[in-house]
Parts: sequence; C-alpha cells; structure tokens
Amino acid sequence: MPREKGQKVVATNRRARHDYSIEDTYEAGLVLTGTEVKSLRQGRASLVDGYAFIDGGEAWLDAVHIPEYNQGTWTNHPPRRKRKLLLHKDQIVKISHKTKEGGYTLVPLSLYFNDGRAKVELAVAKGKKEYDKRQALREKQDKREAARAMSTRSRLGE
Repeated sequence: MPREKGQKVVATNRRARHDYSIEDTYEAGLVLTGTEVKSLRQGRASLVDGYAFIDGGEAWLDAVHIPEYNQGTWTNHPPRRKRKLLLHKDQIVKISHKTKEGGYTLVPLSLYFNDGRAKVELAVAKGKKEYDKRQALREKQDKREAARAMSTRSRLGE
C-alpha cells in the first residue's frame, strides 16, 4: 500500500487569525483513535471552539469537534474529547512559560495530514481588543482597494 505524500488540510480556524494576534506557531502531532482518523480523512472536523493547554508537562487539545465515523460501531469515539498533543519537551516548556506570562493562550489554527500523519498547527496568541480588529479590517480593505485601483489602471494602459 503506497504511503501518502504531501499535505492535506482538513480544517482551518479562520476566526483565530481575526480574534488573536499570533506570536509563535508550532506543529504538533495528535494521539487519535482509529475512527477519529477515518472521520478526519473524510474531511470532517471543526476547530471553532477548540483550544489547547499544558497540564502536568503534557500538551492537550480540547473542544475540537471530530464527528463520529459513519461506518463506526460501538468502537466509535466521542466527538468532543481531550486529545493529547505530541510536542518536544523543550517546546512544551517554552509554551507553558509563555502562557503563564499572562494574556497569552494556545489556539489551534489548522488540522491537516502531513505525509499521512495527523498534525495540528498551534499558535501562541494574544487576544485582540475590539478596536484592533476594526483597524485590521480597515487595513485589509484599504489594501484590497489599492490593488483593485492598480489593476484597473493597468487594464486601461495608464
């Protein structure tokens, strides 16, 4: 049986980039059951309410919704359960120091398969204030309008 190559994104948390300013990102492996992997391979998952935390020197991912596998039997998994994250010890220590610093949280950005292995991209992030969100939206809109104006100019031959 040939091994999978490349990266296949299952779910992304687009809201996280809007609500938080991202400081650092980490790639972590996931400890999953068989039915969770099969459900993910069907492209079914939601990171909307998900968060990660460090407890007793271990990293955990909580409140991520991976729906039950359709063909699963009594061995099916609960959709929202705590899942262990696989990170190096020094990364866990670094993340825990940063989150204990205050104002920082650990947010999942995306869930994907990398060469057949389930991975999650975690971000050490700080929550944005409401005015920061509005300012970011305004900057994004200004860039879009400037790009539109430039493309219109180039089409007109100016």
